[in-house]
Amino acid sequence: MTKKNTASIKPQPVKASRATGRVTITDVAQEAGVSAMTVSRALKTPTLVQKEAHARISAAIKKLGYVPNQAASTLASAKSNVIAVIVPSLTNMVFIDTLTGIRDCLGQAGYQFLIGETGYSPDRETQLISTYMRHAPDGFLLTGVEQQEEARLQLAANHIPAVRMFDLSPSSRDMTVGFSQKKAGYAIAQHMVAQGYKRPGFLAAQLDPRVMKRREGFRKGLMEAGLDPNVEVMLPSPTNVAMGASLLSSLLQQYPDCDAIFCCNDDLALGALFECQRRGLKVPQQMAIAGFNDLPWAACASPAITAIVTPRYQVGYQAAQMLVQVLKGEEPAKTRIDLGFELAVREST
Repeated sequence: MTKKNTASIKPQPVKASRATGRVTITDVAQEAGVSAMTVSRALKTPTLVQKEAHARISAAIKKLGYVPNQAASTLASAKSNVIAVIVPSLTNMVFIDTLTGIRDCLGQAGYQFLIGETGYSPDRETQLISTYMRHAPDGFLLTGVEQQEEARLQLAANHIPAVRMFDLSPSSRDMTVGFSQKKAGYAIAQHMVAQGYKRPGFLAAQLDPRVMKRREGFRKGLMEAGLDPNVEVMLPSPTNVAMGASLLSSLLQQYPDCDAIFCCNDDLALGALFECQRRGLKVPQQMAIAGFNDLPWAACASPAITAIVTPRYQVGYQAAQMLVQVLKGEEPAKTRIDLGFELAVREST
């Protein structure tokens, strides 16, 4: 006699869509004993579905592991409830603060967001915009106002709104939330002149458009005071603390009489401070140091570092708020919001 197989027979999983391998809304409808339209209504406006039917649908979704197809939902409603956010760096605390503001605003408004990192590359930014447009985002939050023409044309042709952050566009057609980078650099120059420094210099890396605008403002302030604006060392490489020390060393080799430096960000300023301490240069008596952004540790350094205070969180929050208003069909009170900046004068100057 043939021995019977007494092993228990496992229940077969629901047959998923042959086209995608995914559990579909039709599978859920069959499991719950309702129509696919009722399942769709339960997902979008549950108050319109009877409690008993909604309970069966919920149980079916849980049992089958159904995940709504966002692409199909977007196609049906012409809305994705997704915002694409593109920033230069995901390791720079400046943009972490901005993303926190964006998250807080979009979360309240019921939006999710995709994050892209350009590495400060205009080509990469254009590529990301093109890639994310395939996901049909409702809008974009971009960093800076210098997008390539290809990217601007894509956004315009597809009628996708974009708010640009951290700068103010001269074009009335752009929606921007930020502050004047030029005025911030100019304010540092004015401060150093007022403090009596005779040979201020400029240290910079990355060299993105916003850094170069800070430089432009700083140079203007020096020239107005009759000082040489050409005491500077700049590299296109990504910034870090060690680079601040290296750049100051190079600057002093070329301009040994330099008595003050404006660093394009706080990382460079901290590195420059370390280099001064290594050389035995007294700060601020022999070398004044100013940074940019005022990251949390700038005030904790010894001596505390003078810096431009940037409204990073507010930039993200208000840019997202403006975009949400536009997506709701509302007219923003302003399409160009200047949040300004502050100069925190500390021991280093």
